[in-house]
Order: sequence, then structure tokens, then C-alpha cells
Amino acid sequence: MSVHSNVKRVTTHTLQEMKNSGEKISMLTGYDFSMGRILDAAGIDVILVGDSASNVMAGHETTLPITLDQMIYHASSVVRAVQRALVVVDMPFGSYQGNSREALSSAIRIMKESGGHAIKLEGGREVIESVSRILTAGIPVMGHLGLTPQSIYKFGTYVVRAKEDEEAQRLIEDAKLLEEAGCFAIVLEKIPADLAAEVAKAVTIPIIGIGAGNGVDGQVLVVHDMLGINNEFSPRFLRKYSNLFEEMLGSFQRYIEDVKSGDFPNENEQY
Repeated sequence: MSVHSNVKRVTTHTLQEMKNSGEKISMLTGYDFSMGRILDAAGIDVILVGDSASNVMAGHETTLPITLDQMIYHASSVVRAVQRALVVVDMPFGSYQGNSREALSSAIRIMKESGGHAIKLEGGREVIESVSRILTAGIPVMGHLGLTPQSIYKFGTYVVRAKEDEEAQRLIEDAKLLEEAGCFAIVLEKIPADLAAEVAKAVTIPIIGIGAGNGVDGQVLVVHDMLGINNEFSPRFLRKYSNLFEEMLGSFQRYIEDVKSGDFPNENEQY
């Protein structure tokens, strides 16, 4: 580590300073050591060890099946790779809802066993007791409002949230409640851009959007989506920066051909 001791770590305080000065916050998901190392080297501000690992790493249809142990495994892999970025770890479904004591012990496990820097949980007023209890232990909490994927079965769909006035008003109130409780930032997922901009102005803490327009303080995407590894998913809010599915497919096919034809390994590639 000493080689990199001059690297200034991103902290929750750094993110607040960024919002105050109008500098946008960059955030992507990461689930393993190799990806974490590349993300950190690129200069990403925040790496979210998302429960989206349930989908992209484990092949589940929803984020619900992933366990606390599995989240800790992914998070500790990322933490070992990172020297600068703030590592935020999703609390998985069932590890905090409805029981603030369980929420606290889950959050403590994540921090102790993964070495992550903060946790994220979904919901507003219904989880405020858990948020407060976790914060009393000195654990930084990031909120998550709008489309909350862990509630997929309640909503029954992944459509844009908070289009109706009543739901929009509730969302603004929830954001203020999370801020008052002490959250250091909030993710807003798939809500109308105007509303997201309004929320970002209504609170002093950073608001990070995914499918929430440009009037917020930062952006997050799932790394497999923006790299085009996961090629079945292309919502409107996603910008693909690569098409790694095709590139990797091509590399694998060339390798297979070279092995079958006896071309690999050649004389220079053996001892």
C-alpha cells in the first residue's frame, strides 16, 4: 500500500464537496477484484457493489435471491482492488427490512467483513428506523428512491416511478427524511428528469441518478450494461461505451479455431 499512500481517497465528505462546487460524481457498479482495479485506475469516484450482482454475476431474474454472505464476498473482492474510490455496498433484500436491529447487525457485518466504506439500502419512510440505527453505529448510509428493484413484486413492473403528483410529492418528502436522518447521498432510479432535478435542489446531499436525467449531482450505471457485456438489456437511459459481448465472443471464437487447427500454441508459445 505504501507506494500509493499519496492517493487521496474519495470519502463521503469529498462527495459533499463535489456537490457544493458543482462537480458531477461518477459511479459505476463493480463486483470483483479485476474490475475493481480497472475502475479505480480509471478514476471513478464511487464503486457500488450492487445487488445487481444477483442478475449479472449469478444469473437470477431479480435482485432478491442474493444473500448477505454473497454481497460480502463481492464487496471484499472489490475493496482489495481499490486505492481511491469510495466503495458502497448494497444491503441485500431481507437484511434490513422491517427490523432495525437486524439491519444494524447486517450493516456491521458488511463493514467488518468486507472493508467497504458505506452501505446502501432501498426505501424512504418505511426504512427510516433502520437508517437511523445504522447511522448510530457510525456507518455511512446511501439511500435509494424511485424504482427500488428489491420491491419488484410490490410494483409488478420496472416502469418509471413517480409520474403521478402524489407519488412525486412523497418521493421529495422521502428524500428530505433520508437527508434529515443523516444519509450522505441518495440514488434516484428511473424517475422523470424534472422531478429528479427538483429533488437534487430540495436537499443538500448529493443525488445520483440512473435513468433520472441530467439535473442531478452524479450518475451510476451497471458496468456490464455500459460495457455491452450484457447485450439483452438496452433501456433508454443506458449509453453503451463498448460492445464487449461481440468483442469477447470474437476472441473466444478465434481461440477455439486456433486450438482446433493446431495453430495455438506455436513454437514461440512453448518451452
